[in-house]
Amino acid sequence: MEVESRSEKQSDHQITQHVLQQRKDAGVSNVEVYAHQYNNAVYRTMLFFSIFLVAYAYGLDGTVRYTFQSYATSSYAEHSLLATVNCIKSVIAAAGQIWFARASDIFGRVEILAVSVVFYIIGTIVESQAVNVTKFAVGACFYQLGYTGIVLILEVIAADFSNLNWRLVAAFVPALPFIINTWISGDVVTAVGMNWKWGIGMWAFILPLACIPLFGCMIHMRYLANKNAKDQLQTEIKLYKHMKWSDYFIDIFFWRFDILGLLLLVAVFGCILVPLTIAQGLKDQWRAAHIIVPEVIGWCLALPLFLLWEIKFAKHPLAPWKLVKDRGIFSALFIAFHINFIWYMQGDYMYPVLLVAVNESMKSATRITSLYSFVSVITGFILGFVIVFARKTKKFILFGVGCWFISFGLLVHYRGDSSSHAGIIGSLCLLGFGAGFFTYTTQVSIQASAKTHQELAVVTASYLATYNIGSAVGSAVSGAIWTNVLPKELRKRISDSDVVAAAYSSPYTFIVDYAWGTPNRQAVVKSYQVVQKLLCIVGLCFCTTLLASAFLLRDHTLKSAVALEESNASTSSDAQETDESHEEEILEERK
Repeated sequence: MEVESRSEKQSDHQITQHVLQQRKDAGVSNVEVYAHQYNNAVYRTMLFFSIFLVAYAYGLDGTVRYTFQSYATSSYAEHSLLATVNCIKSVIAAAGQIWFARASDIFGRVEILAVSVVFYIIGTIVESQAVNVTKFAVGACFYQLGYTGIVLILEVIAADFSNLNWRLVAAFVPALPFIINTWISGDVVTAVGMNWKWGIGMWAFILPLACIPLFGCMIHMRYLANKNAKDQLQTEIKLYKHMKWSDYFIDIFFWRFDILGLLLLVAVFGCILVPLTIAQGLKDQWRAAHIIVPEVIGWCLALPLFLLWEIKFAKHPLAPWKLVKDRGIFSALFIAFHINFIWYMQGDYMYPVLLVAVNESMKSATRITSLYSFVSVITGFILGFVIVFARKTKKFILFGVGCWFISFGLLVHYRGDSSSHAGIIGSLCLLGFGAGFFTYTTQVSIQASAKTHQELAVVTASYLATYNIGSAVGSAVSGAIWTNVLPKELRKRISDSDVVAAAYSSPYTFIVDYAWGTPNRQAVVKSYQVVQKLLCIVGLCFCTTLLASAFLLRDHTLKSAVALEESNASTSSDAQETDESHEEEILEERK
């Protein structure tokens, strides 16, 4: 009897697992029901306008926070650690993208959006009250988790409620606020002034207020769905009703979230990349234990364990092989990595370069650093309407990558001094113009390679996670170049070690003490020119591998469907429902 009972339990578990594998996750299934309730122009307009409001808040925050973060690290006399903070944030964001995507598929979009907002608030408060760079970095991690979750959920919702041929237009809705924020962000920074604590802290209540309309739309969808299609709604608990709570917890929170894989991913990139941004500076620290030990752990322990776990043991690996091996997906992931890696080569220290080496004002420097986003959003949004009818993406992507070659060539030439003002502006505008043709367009391309709606959030998260890994590597490389080259260049031109220390660690205080045209200021300008030239040359070199990745992309025809095989899935749904109902009947009888 015990053997028979054990075999029945195993059979029940196998059938349950089969049902779970065949069905869509509850979050995916329910959002399809919600989308049907909002299948009219008025409701869709309300939804996308609500998305726009949230994006406007975090977009303006991100623009001004980029500036205030620079002031914060400078106030701690640790300005060179700007790249370190950016690197840590990007590593956290890469892991967060995947977790938020899987959680939103399982528990629902609105629940994970709420969790993201909480992380955003906590991180913002901690950052604004930080008294040293360590505490600031902790707050930045929480903020980045929240920011990452919000951005991902907005992009996924935009994809949930748009067909492939309209996907680029929908994807740019969260980016449209950059058109406005580019011109007002400088005024916000000027109005707040040097009080960076308030400049960051005020977003702890502005962002949640901006989220109210979107939460209202999502709750309204649920109300309509419960009223009109209650029998079609699912919950994960219902899908797992034949499992013990302990098995449910282990399956969801350990296996399906792949927590161990995420932790190992953070360990790999954190241990390998972060030390690169702090290893040199004014003191040579390459031989120090706090640099060597993390590198050894990252390369010799964390990386092999991560690969072993993902290949051999993970039931739901972070990047499922059946998806990654598709040329349309892995080539898009290569592009995602290159986008931010290359951008960080010129952009990580662009604000201090403009302020210190080009003699721009705070307002002007903030606006110039925002030009890339401004031009790319306008270009991409207009391109979206072209693609509605063209229904192809690859040629546009290749054209955009070509623009980056020219832009980085110009940035190598225009890298500092007052004569570089117009050249830098023109270069960043061209960089943004090219980005408008291929950044979000590549995201649409990878989404088109996702065969079903179930895979949509996963491939979107993989794209954005790889994008953030590119940010992390880009921050690490730019930080390594900056911290290793700049002190040497300063010492070549300035004999006073105290002046060198001030110019390196607190450049914004330095430019107040040493006006434009003074010998020490001009020495710093020359030093900045050398470092920025090296950074831009690295970016230019990697444009070649970016172009090679673009050639590997597939050129799907974008259909009027959420996913390419949506029509095929609908034709086979009746047979699938019959099989699932039969399996559930067996389980009920045994129960």
